[in-house]
Amino acid sequence: MKLADQTDADILQAWRSGSSLAFGIFYDRYGELIYRLALRILGNLQEAEDLTQEIFILLSRNTNYDSSRGSISTYLTVLTRSRAIDRIRKTRSQQQHLEKWEQNLAIDYDPRNSSLMETMSLAERSEKVKAALANLPDKHRQVLEMAYFDGLSQTEIAKALDKPLGTVKSWARNGLIRLRESLKDALD
Repeated sequence: MKLADQTDADILQAWRSGSSLAFGIFYDRYGELIYRLALRILGNLQEAEDLTQEIFILLSRNTNYDSSRGSISTYLTVLTRSRAIDRIRKTRSQQQHLEKWEQNLAIDYDPRNSSLMETMSLAERSEKVKAALANLPDKHRQVLEMAYFDGLSQTEIAKALDKPLGTVKSWARNGLIRLRESLKDALD
């Protein structure tokens, strides 16, 4: 019996055992289902592509699927929907946090309400942040500047730099870690 004629559970098992042919068959069967559902929920092509990739990575590692509890398409639909909703919640939470932070920053540093010492302190901290940013490796600094000053998402940065999304995420994370370490004493 050819691999393509086997059950989804058999193909999934073959894929998890390292068969690239099995992965191809599985992707052909369910890639479009996952992508279309992700696109419908997220409303963004890049996000839908990222989520589709995430679902297949999870599926390759995850052994929670039990064929006695339902079809693989139902499992993938529930998993995709759940992960898409998690992404929406995370994005909203980040946006709310950023908006709140910006509002607090605007309130805390209104020049009309600030004393000379507060204004000087803000200027000093601003210079320390600029210096710390300048000391980062170019790739880390560039990604952080594009994200925070240009307002680009990591997907947009990856496209602009023609780099894989994972690389951009890694550079951003490492840049933030280095920035935090260099500013730890200055901003405490």
